[in-house]
Formats: sequence, structure tokens, C-alpha cells
Amino acid sequence: MEVSGGTWPELPWRSYRQLGFPEFDLCAPPDPLPGTFDLVICEQVLEHVVDPLTAVTTLRRLCRPDGHVLVSTPFLVRLHDYPGDYWRFTPDGLRQLLVSRGLEPLWVRSWGNRDVIVASFDQWVRRWGSWQSIRNESHLPVMVWALARRPCRPDPP
Repeated sequence: MEVSGGTWPELPWRSYRQLGFPEFDLCAPPDPLPGTFDLVICEQVLEHVVDPLTAVTTLRRLCRPDGHVLVSTPFLVRLHDYPGDYWRFTPDGLRQLLVSRGLEPLWVRSWGNRDVIVASFDQWVRRWGSWQSIRNESHLPVMVWALARRPCRPDPP
């Protein structure tokens, strides 16, 4: 299941569902939820939610026990409102956010470098040409992402 995106429908999933904002709001989900899923993908969404704690709780609830949540979020990029742009998460911050909502991070990674940051000052850089460096400067993350598992134990209260 993909939240507020449509990047991955063409992969050979057993089934695929997309839930988009504003019809589906991670901070005010319907009751009951539209189901639970083996994998919940949430790319470039958490920076736009008013309450990231509630949003990640909803991601955990959408995920089956022993399923996975894949989250990505920008860090050092220009602001982009839709409907607002409220948060940035460091790798440690994203890890703590996931853990605080009952998810077990399997890994948290980041990538970026000063050239990408500077190139994005004036316009969005969608593709990085082969002549530019893709070296990672871990202290200058442009993107942060994590894969977390929902444990089989009961949900926290």
C-alpha cells in the first residue's frame, strides 16, 4: 500500500493500493482503516503532516504484524508547501520517531552532499547528471529513509 504517492504501482505486487491526501489523512484516518498490508510505503509525506506522531501511528496500524513500513523524507531541501511543509528529520530523529510509535527500524540511511544542496538552491534538481559527484557526505543529508518492521507483539496503548 502506498500513502499519498503513485510511484510503485507497476511492480509485480500480489496486490497494490494507493491512498491519497486529502481523501486519506494520516493524522485523521477513517475508522475502520481500509485494511492492513504487508508493506506500507510513505515517501515524501511526513514533512507535510501536522502531527508526525499520529501519522506514524497510523502507518503502524496500516501494517500487518511482521509487515514493513518504508519511509523517506527530505532533510536539506527547499521548502515545498502541500498543504504545508512542517518538519525535517535527521536519521536519528526518524529512528526515534519510528521507535516511539512501536516500529522496529531495520535500517535508517541518508544521502547527500554539498553540491546537491547548492544546486537545489534556485530550482529543483530532479536528475543528477553523470558528471556530478554522488559521493555521500553523511553530515549533509539531502534525503533520509528507513525500513521498519511492525513486531508481532500487541500494539502499545
